[in-house]
Amino acid sequence: MSTYVYGIVSASHPALPEDLSGVGDPPREVRVLKAGELAAIVSDAPEGLRPKRRDLLAHQNVLAEAGAAGCVLPMRFGNIAPDDDTVVAVLDERAEHYGERLRELDGKVEYNVKGSHIEEAVLHRVMAENAELRSLAEANRKAGGGSYDDKIRLGELVAAAVQAREAEDADAVVHALQPAAAAVSEGPQSTGWLVNASFLVARDRAERFLAAVEQARKDLPHLELRVNGPLPPYSFVELGPAEPAGTAMGADAGDAGAE
Repeated sequence: MSTYVYGIVSASHPALPEDLSGVGDPPREVRVLKAGELAAIVSDAPEGLRPKRRDLLAHQNVLAEAGAAGCVLPMRFGNIAPDDDTVVAVLDERAEHYGERLRELDGKVEYNVKGSHIEEAVLHRVMAENAELRSLAEANRKAGGGSYDDKIRLGELVAAAVQAREAEDADAVVHALQPAAAAVSEGPQSTGWLVNASFLVARDRAERFLAAVEQARKDLPHLELRVNGPLPPYSFVELGPAEPAGTAMGADAGDAGAE
């Protein structure tokens, strides 16, 4: 039976809830494999596992339960090893690397912040800041809306101004929140978001970080900021040395995708 790996913790990590279930239909029972000072949170791996929402949420729930009790190095969704013995062997072989990462991330959680423009607000802002745009818009208005070419030119200039603000506003968000975090990881950009950044935050500084988010919302009212967390530190688990052949226990920084 293949083994599904959710994450890695210290062997002294508090016990997980007895009724905690993981991926699969029916859900597989979550258990712990120990090797020296480390332990892996695992379950039996279901056949033909696919990233369906129920399983993605189950993966995240297991990590959230583990993370609430202490530091956990989260694995990416779908991380499967051939069997329990392989998992234990990897823990033994990479004990120094995993132990170091656990110590570095102890007491810290991740907050992911995504930001997008509020269309009407950002249009008002770029018009207020750009005299050329205001002049062209006024000329078009006086000309009864302007010619087709005039409208196209104004639209292109406005679009360029908004695009330029995206990069500026992304930098502004990161700059505003970075002082309240221990580290920052810029995530992949996607349609609809001008900023996608994850912040590593000490648990005892979480209130300060969230207060910084609220201040950023006030300072940048043309942005919509969405915060997800606290999360296990998905974005701050670095890949270490190569795994033994046939394993899939690389601690990936990507989130589980069930947001």
